[in-house]
Amino acid sequence: MLAYGVAADAVDDYVRIAESTTIECLEKFVEGVISVFEDEYLRKPNLNYLRRLLQMEEGRGFLGMLGSIYCMHWEWKNCPKAWKSMYMNVYHGVATIVLEVVVCSDLWIWHVFFGVSGSKNDINVLDCSPVFDDILNDRAPEVNYTINGNNYTMGYYLVDGIYLEWAAFVKSISKPQKEKHKLFAQYQEGQRKDVKRAFGVLQARFAIICGLARFWKKKKLANIM
Repeated sequence: MLAYGVAADAVDDYVRIAESTTIECLEKFVEGVISVFEDEYLRKPNLNYLRRLLQMEEGRGFLGMLGSIYCMHWEWKNCPKAWKSMYMNVYHGVATIVLEVVVCSDLWIWHVFFGVSGSKNDINVLDCSPVFDDILNDRAPEVNYTINGNNYTMGYYLVDGIYLEWAAFVKSISKPQKEKHKLFAQYQEGQRKDVKRAFGVLQARFAIICGLARFWKKKKLANIM
């Protein structure tokens, strides 16, 4: 079910397990994976990885960059009718749940925020997201770098044009005219493809999120994601 996205009753004759038992096994399996690997793979960068991350991104021309922020919608087929309007994605006309991630260039997804209704856009999702909690609570490690003679102590993220003009966001240049602006836009947009590649790899390895979300409870969908 995770790898190929097949229905719970698709292989019941082969594995000799009833549909309800298959679903229960899937739920227990993802809970087990989270229990074993959460501390290592669902954590924020520690100081050692942060140094490696900054060196990696500096080698690609972006000093002080912590990754790219992007959102993906997962269509929720079995969304309860009472929630249908809240989760309705106006662009696609279906109920969706939003996944927000931060991805660095080695495709490590070091920030995950899942469960926001599909009626919200990237900005609304950011308002609910804990991605800046450490900065607001003065717990974030300093990121020191110098650009054009100016010293900075806070890292930043690459984003697309919908995001606000915050110091923590670096966007591309719309309709660049000068050569240096064209060069910057080319590099910024090229670097942001990492997050789309990460989504592509995620969906290729776990086809269950390529199809429709078929569970009724958000908690189970969150565990799968």
